Amino acid sequence: MSKKSPEWNRLDNAAKIFPSNTGKRDPKVFRFSCELYETVVPELLQQALDITIDYFPIFRSVMKKGLFWYYFEQSRLQPVVSPETRPICSPLYNPDYRTLLFEVTYFGRRINFEVFHALTDGTGAMQFLKMLVSQYLKLRYPDRELPSLDYDACTSQKGEDSFQKYYDPKTTAGKAKRVSAYQIKGSKEPEGRLNVIEGVLPVKALLDLAHQYHTTLTVLVAAVLIRSIGKQMATGDKRKPVVLDIPVNLRNYFDSETARNFFGVINVSYHFGERSGELDDIIEQVAKTMQEELTREKLSGIINDFIKIERNAVVRIVPLPLKDIVLRQAGRINQREATSSLSNIGRTNIPEALKPYIRLFDVICSTDRTQLCLCSCGELLTACFSSVFESTEIQKNFFRTFTELGISVEVASNDSFGAADTPEIARVNPLRFGNPNRDSKTERAERRLEKETKRQRKQTEKAGKKLQKTIAAEDKRKRKAEAKTIKHLEKSNRKQLKQRKKQEAKALKKLERAGKKQQ
Repeated sequence: MSKKSPEWNRLDNAAKIFPSNTGKRDPKVFRFSCELYETVVPELLQQALDITIDYFPIFRSVMKKGLFWYYFEQSRLQPVVSPETRPICSPLYNPDYRTLLFEVTYFGRRINFEVFHALTDGTGAMQFLKMLVSQYLKLRYPDRELPSLDYDACTSQKGEDSFQKYYDPKTTAGKAKRVSAYQIKGSKEPEGRLNVIEGVLPVKALLDLAHQYHTTLTVLVAAVLIRSIGKQMATGDKRKPVVLDIPVNLRNYFDSETARNFFGVINVSYHFGERSGELDDIIEQVAKTMQEELTREKLSGIINDFIKIERNAVVRIVPLPLKDIVLRQAGRINQREATSSLSNIGRTNIPEALKPYIRLFDVICSTDRTQLCLCSCGELLTACFSSVFESTEIQKNFFRTFTELGISVEVASNDSFGAADTPEIARVNPLRFGNPNRDSKTERAERRLEKETKRQRKQTEKAGKKLQKTIAAEDKRKRKAEAKTIKHLEKSNRKQLKQRKKQEAKALKKLERAGKKQQ
């Protein structure tokens, strides 16, 4: 009897670019966390995960390479809850190992769900985490009638590729003008680590502030982020625009319950070299762009343009290794067209019965630049910056802008946050992601010492090479001067010898003439 082949699924359209562009600096992983009011019980969290994974069969897949595309293959691997010990948003996909593309960890009062972006997007990840947390709370408090946040969709709807469902070849997005955006520069964190800073702000105060500017919360935050980037730009850098790429949940525009990727991306730009740079002006520009781009027609055109590329007969027969090269190059081009990213997951609705147990939800994305993720729950909004840069100037500008506008901010980080001179920003204990016994300040000092030692070694090596080059140049100059001197002496000797011969010949002729006269 032949063994039954495992089920497999194609990657959705948005997921196809992620495997080719995954690297150490950006493993394309994002984290959704829930902070409870009490410490997590690992055994109960494992039981909750065993229940939840059965509602998301596509999440039990592993990713494999085909001849032309990557694909998902169903597995019997069982996800296991573990304490958080690895750096935040560590790589989950490894082509050499057959592993699940997500993991659930815990630390103190936090439950973390990290997932490879090829598997799902923010909405699917939040649905999984909400259900996991509700199942955990039901197990934690069995004597209380707590609701479970089930995903109200059938299995086929959860595994649906909504990009293919809403493909319409008659609609196109049109050719957008290519823009070379301003790129943030600076020293990067060692070993591909992320510098994570989380700000907690009151939702009501933010909404009131947005209404004062006659705009939405997303537009307000995007404008403040652009302004924060602009404040640290040099004058020469303002020749290029600041461009934010903003993922859009397409489920808000198309009827879909998929747990897989279903999002599009729009770009919002502001040119500090051509405009005033005032917050009111930035808000006006951002609002105008978002109003123009966030229509069903425009988003449908984006879907269709990507699907057309995927369905192109030439593209389909190109082998996967060549596709990887092309997709990596496309990823680099897209990177040059954006300065930063802003992802707003939106409001996380939970029943009143669960609010006494849940403080907040937050979202953090891996990135090879600086990215901001927003998520609100109840009365609190979390604004989480993830960045590869050591500098926190943009983050300080961002949170200080809100405190100057009368909004209270509570800041935490997985490292030192250079805002000690800002008393209006409340400081809480650092978010010690990973090993609870590690000392982040000591580790930071050790990394700085190691970096300084490495820098000095490089300077010494550079100085040694420069000295060797100088000595070699001096030797060459001396040899050249000696050769020139020798050549000059040889020429002078030849000239003197010629003159002596000429004089001797002349004297000899004179003697001959004198002898003839005597005869």
